[in-house]
Formats: sequence, C-alpha cells, structure tokens
Amino acid sequence: MLTFAAAVFFLLITPGPGVLSLAGVGSAFGMREGLRYLAGLFVGTNLVALAVVSGLAAIVLADPRIRTVLLIASALYLCWLAAQIAFSGSRIAFIERPRPPGFLGGLALQGINPKAYAVNTALFSGFAFAPHDPTGEVIAKFVLVNAIWLPIHGLWLLAGITLNRLELAPRIQSRINMGMAASMLAVVGLALLSQR
Repeated sequence: MLTFAAAVFFLLITPGPGVLSLAGVGSAFGMREGLRYLAGLFVGTNLVALAVVSGLAAIVLADPRIRTVLLIASALYLCWLAAQIAFSGSRIAFIERPRPPGFLGGLALQGINPKAYAVNTALFSGFAFAPHDPTGEVIAKFVLVNAIWLPIHGLWLLAGITLNRLELAPRIQSRINMGMAASMLAVVGLALLSQR
C-alpha cells in the first residue's frame, strides 16, 4: 500500500493540465473561484476513475477511431495551452480567461485530460495490494487517491495565488512560463508515444 501511495504522490505532483490550469485560475481569479474550479476537477477526476474502474473507458477507448479522435483533441488542446503559456511574455500566465471557468470548466477539463485517464488507469489496474479482496482494494485506492489528490491540488492553487502576489523579475517569469510550456509539451509527447 505504501508503494501505491508513493505512486499516487509522484503521478499527481507532476504538472499536467489540471494542476497548471488550477494554478492559473488561482492566480487570475483568487481563492474563491479557484476552489470552485478545484471542486470541478475533483468531481471530474473521480468520474474518470469510475469510468476506468468500471471498464467504460476501456470499451470507449477500444475503438481506435474514438481513441485517435480523443488523442488528437487532447494533444491540440494541450499544445494550444502550452503556446498560451510560452508566449505570454514576461508575465506568469498559467491561463488567461475573461471569466473564471468555474465548476463546470474543471469537470469538462478532466473529461478530456489524457493525464487523468493515464494516471487512473495506472493506479487502478496496477499496484495490487489486496488480491483476495478486489472490491476493498478499489475502495481503499479511491480513499488514498483522494486523500493525496486534494492537498496536492490545494498546494497548486496556493502556488498560483502566491506567484501572482510576488513581484518576480520579468526574466524569471519568462523562464517559469517556458518551463510550464515544456511540461505541457512533455505530456503531449508522452501521450503520443504511448499510442505507438
């Protein structure tokens, strides 16, 4: 179970569309709107996990045409997001929108977030620690994943709010943007490589 918890931590702490956009919402709109978006991401990631556990995701993704369409849509979205971040200049810009995305925005993002599917598939199909009780293992995994998911995402939200309040030099802000964009492109690259 400790191996599973460590895997959850390392899979969730790495930048992906959910945490980067959450930090951006916190930076742009503050704590209250960030918490609404966080709630949408939370419900969305649990719906993705339920789809993975129930096999629904496997059935949908078993059709190569559907999988290809979802992969292309996700890759295009992540590339667009990376470009928005990379070319935002010397101002830290996780995401800029005229209005906060709210609960539904977070929910919708997790529906097309390739990292959400990959992480949940890895966690729920691997790391068996109770082979004699598969139902109990799935329940325990949901509890552990959520117990680790919430504080990690809360820290990303606080990071976005804090970075907005800091007056960093433009060069440092540009480097942060480039690093975030590179992370997003790495997610795209890994998703494309996994389809080979």
